[in-house]
Amino acid sequence: MAMRTLTLAISPCPNDTAIFHALAHGLVRPRAGDEELSFAVTLADVEQLNALAARGGADVVKISVAAYPACAEEYVALRCGGALGRGVGPLLVAGQDVGPEALAHAPIAIPGRMTTANLLLGLSGLFRGERRVMRYDEVMDAVASGAVPAGVLIHEGRFTFAAHGLSRVMDLGAWWEEAYGAPLPLGLIAARRSLGGETIRAVAQGIRASLARYRAQPGEAAAWIAANAQELAPDVVAQHIATFVTEFSMDLGQEGERALLALLAEAFRAAGRAMPDGVLAAEKE
Repeated sequence: MAMRTLTLAISPCPNDTAIFHALAHGLVRPRAGDEELSFAVTLADVEQLNALAARGGADVVKISVAAYPACAEEYVALRCGGALGRGVGPLLVAGQDVGPEALAHAPIAIPGRMTTANLLLGLSGLFRGERRVMRYDEVMDAVASGAVPAGVLIHEGRFTFAAHGLSRVMDLGAWWEEAYGAPLPLGLIAARRSLGGETIRAVAQGIRASLARYRAQPGEAAAWIAANAQELAPDVVAQHIATFVTEFSMDLGQEGERALLALLAEAFRAAGRAMPDGVLAAEKE
C-alpha cells in the first residue's frame, strides 16, 4: 500500500497532544483508498496556528474558531478533534479584585487577535479599551507584574492564575453559555479542501481512532504530553485534559454543531463577511 504524508499542525497543549498522540506517532494509520496516511507534526502557539492556516501552510491544522473566516475558502472544519464544551471558556483576570465595569476602557492583554478569546471579549460588549497582543503564556506574567491591568487567560493559565495573585473578573465562557444557550466552541480542526472528500474523511477517522486509543491507554501518551505542556504539574495537566477533551472532541453531534455554527456566524459577522455554505466537512460521500 502506498504511503502519503500529510502535514499536521497542532498546539503543544495537553488536550491537543492527548488527542493526536497516536496519530502523530504512527500508532494509528488511517487509509484513504489505496493510500495509508502518516502525519508530519508541527507544534505551535494558537495564534501561530491561526496565521499558518490563513496562509494555507498545513494540510490539517488546529485553529481558533474565530480564525476560521480567514481560511474558509481553503479549509473545511472537521466534526471531531476540536475543543468545545461547558466550563471551558477564557477567563478575564486582573491583579486586584475588580468588576468588569472598572476595566471598560482599560488596556487588556489578549492571546492573539484571531483567537476565540478576543472574539468573546468583543462580543460581550463590555470592554472598549486597547487590546495588547501577547503570546498566550505571557499574559499571566504581564498582569501579575502590573504591565497591564488585566488579561485574558486560555489553556493552562485558567487553572493556575490564583497562585499568581490574580483574581477572576469574568468567565467569558460562562457569559457565552448564558447569552447563547450553548456550549462554547473554542478551537476546531481544519483540513485543506483540496485533499478531497475521501482523504478528509480518512483524517477524521484517524483523529477519532487516535482519541479512542488515548482514552483506552492514557499512559502511552503521558511522556509526550508532559514534555510539551506549559504547566508541568501532573494535576494541572490532568485537569486541562479533563476540561478540554470532551464528548464533542469525538463528534460534534447536533448540539455541538449548532454551537459551532452560532460562533462561526459571529466570527464571520465580525470579519464583515457572510458565512458561506459548506463550512463543515461531510461525514459521508
